[in-house]
Amino acid sequence: MNETYYEFGTAADRWDRAQMFFEAKEYLTAARILGGLVEEAPEQVAPRLLLARSFYHSARLGRAEEELRAVLELDPVESYARLMLGRTLERQGRQAEAATQLRMAAALEGDFGARES
Repeated sequence: MNETYYEFGTAADRWDRAQMFFEAKEYLTAARILGGLVEEAPEQVAPRLLLARSFYHSARLGRAEEELRAVLELDPVESYARLMLGRTLERQGRQAEAATQLRMAAALEGDFGARES
């Protein structure tokens, strides 16, 4: 893959650029930038979470699931990642798995009366 100006600059520059593309709904471009950031700092949650969101919004659900599971390995109580994983699994037709993640997300947010899906 040829490098473009998207991949140049400091990590902070690329993070800002990725967020700009995400906000502009240019999810694949955001994912391309974020992929490099995740490779450089795989232990950081924020780039992985935005990468997962980029994949989710561009209907790359398998890739979104992969990144969300990596986020949850790093931070098991990241409630938004649990919620997104549940929604990603729902979109893949995996309702039982999705329900488990959605219940955990609700519990992490303090909603202990979450309904079964």
